[in-house]
Amino acid sequence: PADAEERAGTGDLRADSGTGNGVKRSTGMPFIHVQTNTAITDEQAKNIKTHLGLAITAVPGKTENWLMVETEGDKQLFFQGTDAPAAMVEVQLYGKASSNALNTLTSNITGILLDTLKIPTDRIYVSYMCTENWGWNSSNF
Repeated sequence: PADAEERAGTGDLRADSGTGNGVKRSTGMPFIHVQTNTAITDEQAKNIKTHLGLAITAVPGKTENWLMVETEGDKQLFFQGTDAPAAMVEVQLYGKASSNALNTLTSNITGILLDTLKIPTDRIYVSYMCTENWGWNSSNF
């Protein structure tokens, strides 16, 4: 069997000892922050949220049930020296994820922003931060 570190990276849903909160270690806790220099209507924001809820499942153990999404439009964002439509997406994850899962998620995210906001995929950055420290409901996992 794989060691604990490998299991965590593949979305193994074993309970996290010491949390006492009954939530499994690799369950959810993703946060996705979308910033763009284009306007985002309420309808577009809800569409992005819905599609990111599906996209996050590219990372084993992650679901919409734990996903938090923030969208910010009309930012002063410049990329490659221009203010043509662009976006910066920050993804924070509790635990680890494989490169393959993150590549799939990047493809999904850029496709969502292309379809919803018409931002070309080559004008979107996606960054990832994975952490073993995440707080919720008055305690840390």
